[in-house]
Amino acid sequence: MNIVSRGIRNAFRNVIRTFSIVVILGLSIGLSLTMLIAHQAVGDKINSVKANVGNTVSISPAGVNGFEGGGNPLTEADLSKVQSLPHVVSTIATLSDRLTTSDTNLQSAITAGSLGQRFGQNSGITFHASNGGAVSFGGPGGSSGGTFSFTPPVTIVGTTAPTDLSGSTVEGGGTFTMKSGTVFTSTSSADVAIIGSSLASKNNLKVGSTFTAYSSTLKVIGIFDAGNTFSNNQVIVPLKTEQAISSQSGDITSIILNVDSITNVSSVTSSASKTLGSAADVTNASSEAQNAVAPLESIQNISLYSLIGAVIAGSVIILLTMIMIVRERRREIGVIKAIGGSNLKVMGQFMIESATFTVMAAIIGILLGVVAGNPITKLLVNNSTNTATTVTAGPGGGGFGAVKVASSGRGLGFIHNNFSTIHAAIGWSILLYGLAAALIIAIVGSGLASFFIAKIRPAEVMRVE
Repeated sequence: MNIVSRGIRNAFRNVIRTFSIVVILGLSIGLSLTMLIAHQAVGDKINSVKANVGNTVSISPAGVNGFEGGGNPLTEADLSKVQSLPHVVSTIATLSDRLTTSDTNLQSAITAGSLGQRFGQNSGITFHASNGGAVSFGGPGGSSGGTFSFTPPVTIVGTTAPTDLSGSTVEGGGTFTMKSGTVFTSTSSADVAIIGSSLASKNNLKVGSTFTAYSSTLKVIGIFDAGNTFSNNQVIVPLKTEQAISSQSGDITSIILNVDSITNVSSVTSSASKTLGSAADVTNASSEAQNAVAPLESIQNISLYSLIGAVIAGSVIILLTMIMIVRERRREIGVIKAIGGSNLKVMGQFMIESATFTVMAAIIGILLGVVAGNPITKLLVNNSTNTATTVTAGPGGGGFGAVKVASSGRGLGFIHNNFSTIHAAIGWSILLYGLAAALIIAIVGSGLASFFIAKIRPAEVMRVE
């Protein structure tokens, strides 16, 4: 009988002990595999988030806060400078303005309410009196007498990224959903527009309809829904079109730099600030995004430590088991050596026996890892991110109240939702790596245990026995 068949047969000499060893070792392998799966899944998600969330740098004219504040607009020359910065993969440029009744035939879909009336009264904007005519308020405590009604203006945004609702300091965020029509290209200069669903409904517009803005006629080519009132009251046109029809040639009110990774956001922010100097305010939200990623990094560390602990436990189990088995068979080893068996043959027999234990345990461990990998990963993630909250913010100072932007794809709420979709991908490579590691540990452990016993002389073994 060769050493392979003998080693496999010896593994089943004591069925109860074999069963116990296989179950305990299987649990250890299962835990190791589960932690390996969790570590890889969380690591992949962290890398994905760092490459897509919180990796933007916002640039606005110095001193500008939405439509309030001073400052001069940025220029296309400024855009060219920051586009070439290291780690900047793409840019979004916008020119934002607001259309009043003197600029457009559109009627705003937003009702001012008490906040809007207060904003209008303190902004110097013209009110329309209920008895006809117009009265201008130059600031707090303006004209008295009569009843006045303020209607918020319509926001118009010229942009190179029409579907990115967070690309401007005045856009209200949201998730862009095209209800009908098409979207213009980033380089378009046509007199076309896509409009929010609320604005379209208020003005009875549909794809193919026209309206006026700055004395120009624009054609509606698409209607979108952003999921919030502010964004759905917007007109989005090509950047070049807005620059032309509003007589703001070359002007830009917001630049968004998309950076290749969140780890490079700080350096890009610093470079952009140095490049543009006092002409621009440069900000980013990498710290908030990094804080949101931190819980997953903790999970990754926990899974790594657990993986190391499980591997050590499995190694100790198989080593102590084989030491016990080898010591029990000292007489058998002596007989094998007395009839001409080599040390290598003795070691090989015990290695095969140990590998048999490990393969059976690995089957149990792989089943446990496949079944428990996803649930345990999600449990760890949910427990570590259950304190995350969505962020609410105004549309950059536009003045019409707070707008929830967590769903825009850049807020912490999006990050938290993104984490909740973590899926542990259990591929063959992970399973094969786990099985190979278990076999190596088993072979090394049994080899060490049998090596020292195999070196003794047969006469000494027989005399002791």
